[in-house]
Amino acid sequence: MRTLLILDRNDYSEDMPILEKYATRAMIVRDGRVATQQGAAGDYKLLGGGVEQGEDYRHSLCREVLEESGLIVIPDSIQEIGEILERRRDIFEPQKVFVCHTLFYVCDAKAQMEAPCMTQSEITKGYHLVWATPEEIMAGNAAFCDSQPWIYRDTEFVRRYCTKACEALHTDI
Repeated sequence: MRTLLILDRNDYSEDMPILEKYATRAMIVRDGRVATQQGAAGDYKLLGGGVEQGEDYRHSLCREVLEESGLIVIPDSIQEIGEILERRRDIFEPQKVFVCHTLFYVCDAKAQMEAPCMTQSEITKGYHLVWATPEEIMAGNAAFCDSQPWIYRDTEFVRRYCTKACEALHTDI
């Protein structure tokens, strides 16, 4: 998968142990709007999450989108966009370097939906499915980019790739 962007805070030393993670994110577009989770604080997060050990990336994408939104991804529609690589001191284990490979895909979802199955953290933060324009996502996330690296990553993806892609993928599914 091609590298779209490298986000490296350089706030670690090379001799620190590495905590490596893979995640998938979906860009599902309808009428120029992207399926996202919006939190009670007004932040937006692209649908997706961590790849479980031994799990195929495409399966992870379908599972995470379903859990977070209730949307059912059409597996044959999944197409790679690229990867954003993050390197920074880990927030929870500051003695380690967090290396995250976030793999972005464009895909379609069925019109029918199921009930989402969010984590307790997502429920506590008030996350729910919304369809937002790239401009709404960037504006809503502006206040969170400095304090939440995952919001910064998703916002940079939207800023750099989503606006053009949303125009090209303007669809009614």
